[in-house]
Amino acid sequence: MKLLITQANLTLRGGAERILLKIAQHYNADIYTAEYDEKSTFPEFGDLNVNVIGNVPKALPYGRASQGLSYGTAFYNYVIKEDYDVINAHIAPSHWIRNRNERVLWYCHTPLREVWDLYDYRMSLRKFWQKPIYVVGAGLVRRMDRRVTKDIEFIFANNKIVKERLAKYLNRPDSVVLNGGIEYETFRNEDDDKYFFYPSRFSPNKRQDFAIRAFEIFRKKHPNYKLILSGSVSRDPLYLNYYKKLVKMASGSKGVLLLTDVDEERLRDFYARCTAVVYVPVNEDYGLVPLEAQASGKPVIAINEGGPMETVVNAKTGFLINNEKELAEAMEHIASHPARAKEMGQAGISRIRKSYSWNRFFEVFDEGLKKVSKKPTS
Repeated sequence: MKLLITQANLTLRGGAERILLKIAQHYNADIYTAEYDEKSTFPEFGDLNVNVIGNVPKALPYGRASQGLSYGTAFYNYVIKEDYDVINAHIAPSHWIRNRNERVLWYCHTPLREVWDLYDYRMSLRKFWQKPIYVVGAGLVRRMDRRVTKDIEFIFANNKIVKERLAKYLNRPDSVVLNGGIEYETFRNEDDDKYFFYPSRFSPNKRQDFAIRAFEIFRKKHPNYKLILSGSVSRDPLYLNYYKKLVKMASGSKGVLLLTDVDEERLRDFYARCTAVVYVPVNEDYGLVPLEAQASGKPVIAINEGGPMETVVNAKTGFLINNEKELAEAMEHIASHPARAKEMGQAGISRIRKSYSWNRFFEVFDEGLKKVSKKPTS
């Protein structure tokens, strides 16, 4: 089967990029993206055929507006000339490739959050003179999004939350839930070096500031512990300014460490030696971090919303918390009960191996491809 993959950008090392990379490698697929920075994403993409079809306008400051304009127009207008059986779209708006091409299977990580579920939140972050522009722009994007999405032949949602968003915002209640897989055999558990680990790109959505404030409450009783925050930093001013805010917060604490551009080997080492993993993003779509934590035999302390509600079993593989005080209390419990933490870690390993293998993923994914492909598949 000739599979082509479309992806909004390849500029970070995140969970969505991991899943896309695994699919591309499995099918030896060509990739079409609107922006590619091989130095800041997974180096394995360099072994694949990556085609850049976008052009972020030089006249506009680099940020969400210039990216949105480039990505949206690139995919909406692009006609694929090479022969293919299925186009597999990933992060929005790469699914807009359906406007001028057929046989699209969208593996939806989430509909465009900027104009749908995070619209009010994003509006609150904008300056007063930006808000009228945002209202008009978001309205236009919504109309285009609905028009294109209605024609997509098949949609996988990466979890139940995303399935609900597709039905609510884009009138596609027919999506099929397919959780991303994980290479659990590459993770390990070595010890407890007395630190909590939060790996995720630095973004207001990921709420690293939430984790820092909770950790400071916990650290009053446990000054020998650390909080390690690890992730990529975008050039977008929204994310860069947030990262600077975190640096300032961390400078006032001896226990908080911020790391950028951590490679895969080091990432797994941080997982292997931490006390527990923290994960507190805003209504996250899915999130591979809790799965990677459990594969490493570590308890997960996650926010009780979005994807973690499906991937973390409260009081069995970790804790689901609702606020900073509860996060600090969960840290306290795990630090004070190492036997319980080990028990949770073992339960996490068992759950991951049973439900999140890549073999299971591709069995279901192949069935979706068969429904869309122009060629009979065996």
